[in-house]
Amino acid sequence: MTSVLPSVYEFYASGGVSTGLDASKPYFTLNSRNITIYSGSLHYFRVPRDYWRDRLRKIRAAGLNAVETYVPWNLHEPQDGRYDFGSGGSDMQDFLHVAEFLRTAQEEDLLAIVRPGPYICAEFEFGGFPSWLLRHGGIQLRTSERTYMKLVSRYFNVLLPILAALQFTRGGPIIAFQVENEYGSTEKVGIFTPDRRYLRKLRRLYLEHGIVELLVTSDSPSSRGSIGTIPDLFLQTANFGRNPEIDFVALKLLQPNKPVMAMEFWTGWFDHWSEDHHRRSNSDFYSTYEKILKYPASVNMYMFHGGTSFGFLNGANLANSRNDNSGFQPDTTSYDYDAPLSESGDYTAKYAMVKSLLAKYNPIKTRTPRTPTISDKKEYPSTKIVERLAFDDIVRQSGSYFSENVVPMEMLPINNSSGQSYGYIVYRKTGVDVPANSIITIGGRICDTALVLINGILISRPLQNSIDLNGFGFWRWKNSKLLLAPRNFSHARIDIVVENWGRNNFGYVDQFNQYKGLWQGGVFLNDRELLGWEIVPLEFKKQWNANLKGWHSVYRKWTTGPCLYRTTVNITDAPRDTFVDMQKWTKGIVIVNNFVLGRYCRIGPQQTLYLPAPFLKMGNNDIVIFEHYLPHDEVDFSDHPVYVTRDATRNFF
Repeated sequence: MTSVLPSVYEFYASGGVSTGLDASKPYFTLNSRNITIYSGSLHYFRVPRDYWRDRLRKIRAAGLNAVETYVPWNLHEPQDGRYDFGSGGSDMQDFLHVAEFLRTAQEEDLLAIVRPGPYICAEFEFGGFPSWLLRHGGIQLRTSERTYMKLVSRYFNVLLPILAALQFTRGGPIIAFQVENEYGSTEKVGIFTPDRRYLRKLRRLYLEHGIVELLVTSDSPSSRGSIGTIPDLFLQTANFGRNPEIDFVALKLLQPNKPVMAMEFWTGWFDHWSEDHHRRSNSDFYSTYEKILKYPASVNMYMFHGGTSFGFLNGANLANSRNDNSGFQPDTTSYDYDAPLSESGDYTAKYAMVKSLLAKYNPIKTRTPRTPTISDKKEYPSTKIVERLAFDDIVRQSGSYFSENVVPMEMLPINNSSGQSYGYIVYRKTGVDVPANSIITIGGRICDTALVLINGILISRPLQNSIDLNGFGFWRWKNSKLLLAPRNFSHARIDIVVENWGRNNFGYVDQFNQYKGLWQGGVFLNDRELLGWEIVPLEFKKQWNANLKGWHSVYRKWTTGPCLYRTTVNITDAPRDTFVDMQKWTKGIVIVNNFVLGRYCRIGPQQTLYLPAPFLKMGNNDIVIFEHYLPHDEVDFSDHPVYVTRDATRNFF
């Protein structure tokens, strides 16, 4: 008679749970039984709630025994002192049932590693920090500074009790918590040293809220040593892309007789706009993962399923250490990551590799589910644009605020005094006499893109290719100047439309002074500063999107410049996953049934936007596009993602 293999929980929890994950020996034990952790990263806030179980089951079916996720502060406290854990009313509400996600992971026979931050990086907007932190003068993020720690404590007072109830020793799935994230990377010799007092304060918060499971940190031990951790208080883990032995040896030297673990083995990489689409060769991935398993070491694959940075939630990098936006590199909406599961949850060649390697190297055999089938994708028919809403009509339906000087969006008196986090901000000056061949100058650097209109007509140049990022309207040019027009304007209206293309999510702590809009200097017309601005936030929130009025037929001449365009997709059977193909458009955002799906830009590499079936419904579905420059007369769809790429197997470590 063939014996039935136990599940993960049957193996580790049968007979009762007395202890959690233990790192006091050179190997891990869980409930006093040996365990090697085989984990994969999946961010619940990047995957539709309806698909959580499917993605988790696919992780377990590959032979993994754990799932790892970050917890984004900016989504769970979207306004200062107002929280959303699934019923808070924010646009991302349905993504935020974190307790449900973790319970579902347990139901799918997965243990869990949780990384609550408060900083998470994750190529996510502002590294997971809420933008309203910037309204607190003198705040020093990622330090023990009083104001910052007061706000972290208030947030953790809400978050940690939710997570504490889901610990392994309390019958839940969580076996470990990561404190902060890659904190050693904040080091800047002679300027900033990681604040260990801060790490101690974070640890105290965990303990005060009943966290008893293992606390860990993650960094590159070979390059950062132990500067981002406290050796006696946390288990240090490693982050890397290849050559695992180098970091594992460093870990052994830093913490002898402790287990060795990679918290982030990078399965692929992410894309910035204007770059090639990143791919990691399958042979390179296979070789590195096998080296980890043979070592042997515990490992979390980052990412196992990347998902999507829906809405305005993509992060960005700064390519230099100057805090002036000059090195700004915004991330794409897609967070596919070239992972074992694609952005839409499909299997890649790496998935089969993981499954075969774990079957070979995992000494503990447990029961796994059948590999789930993948969802059918559909290329819906192209639909014609039928209505448009002119820019002036858009602005008229938004609240406005007067300011003598230009100010960043975070400082607007909106959202319960939390300012504006995402979207666009319009700086409007009326009654201006503009002589022919006038020059407008924007002081400092734009954060991040700008359109200039006179009397509703676009004056600045449309974005055509990556080279245009070096010109007016983008962050690379300091004190940028624009020649307006070869004619006079009397009592004209000047609009400057500025986009937040994503706040920096990584690096030295000073780089987190990430205000968006115009704030580094004034606006000048022929060297005379313009004062007295009407400032209009365009946040594109769901409720506002649903109530837009004044749509007009497009049976008139197409215009160049910012405008909303609308069409309807009629679905007569059960909705299916699809991709919105924006190759014929220029730059902007796509809104589906009032929810901002994400950004598109002709410079690539991303050319399609993943549209999951749960975002659609039978019957009519509204598709609205906010185009910055040059529109197209229809919306296309695809049954697969499309990228601009010139080197499909480029390595990047």
